[in-house]
Amino acid sequence: MQYKTLGDTGLLVSTLCFGTMTFHGGQGMFRHIGTVDQAGADELIKASIDGGINFFDTADVYSEGHSETILGQSLKNLNIARKDVVIATKVFGRVGPGRNDVGASRGHIMDAVDASLKRLGTDHIDLYQIHGTDWVTPLEETLRALDTLVQNGKVRYIGVSNWHAWRLAKALGISQYKNLARIDTLQAYYSIAGRDLERELVPLMEAEKTGLLVWSPLAGGLLSGKFSRDNQKPADSRRSEFDFPIVDKDRTWRILDAMKPIAEAHNCSPARISLAWLLAKPVVTSIIIGAKRMDQLTDNLAAVDLKLTPDELQQLDEVSALPPEYPGWMIPFQTANRLDPNIQRPGLPQPKK
Repeated sequence: MQYKTLGDTGLLVSTLCFGTMTFHGGQGMFRHIGTVDQAGADELIKASIDGGINFFDTADVYSEGHSETILGQSLKNLNIARKDVVIATKVFGRVGPGRNDVGASRGHIMDAVDASLKRLGTDHIDLYQIHGTDWVTPLEETLRALDTLVQNGKVRYIGVSNWHAWRLAKALGISQYKNLARIDTLQAYYSIAGRDLERELVPLMEAEKTGLLVWSPLAGGLLSGKFSRDNQKPADSRRSEFDFPIVDKDRTWRILDAMKPIAEAHNCSPARISLAWLLAKPVVTSIIIGAKRMDQLTDNLAAVDLKLTPDELQQLDEVSALPPEYPGWMIPFQTANRLDPNIQRPGLPQPKK
């Protein structure tokens, strides 16, 4: 296993993070995602720990909170010392029928963190994340509430998930100006089939040293190896019932076509190639894997030892490249004369030969 700092902090986390959204199942969308029981969770978490994973992600909305409960119980069942694991959870989604049982208000955050701590069976959360965008609550109110949690020791680091680049930039500015706890991570969808965040979010995170936690690195199973042009709805796949996240399917088939000979050359699955491609991206801190079975987890763990060649990475980059979009295509055009190979500056685009 490899380890990276959690954003611009001194906390080390494994480059693979075990996601527990598959624990328990429950109602609504979660019945399609997984029904891993306590015994199954214990087995998967033990194998994760044995494989070097020290980072575990959950949320208060996963299976009505049962995911947090099962995760906390597994760590106790396995006698895992609290200091040896990094636990991340999230707040924002609806957890009850009340008007204030949702969102990122100070009131809901204070109630939700205590509920999560109780379910997890711990006295602190390592990484507490705002799970979405709350257009009702003032951003500063959310940031001050998170700062309070950090100051009183219930939370050690803070993050957000599924935010626009402008909103993350604004939050970082407010925190610096008001001397509040700083957002350390963004949890976002990223895969070789979905590279949208490279337009605005990746440059921002690189500039601000914000950690990137990747969810759905296999595009909801589309990159697992089960799907193809000729088999777009395999019977044993979650995505056949729950078609998420949104992906350009035609582009994905082209990516899988290019990936096939590379996977054959390495004698591995397309899933492992997809994870290795992400692990090669410097901006990625950790990839959240949501294995339901031991064979899936074993295959995912092997991705950390797979090193794609520069030529293979180039092939995959080219076939999965985003179409040009304004102002992305205009900026290189206008700055071509400004780029000088003799100017040395970190992050400066290099002129094309």
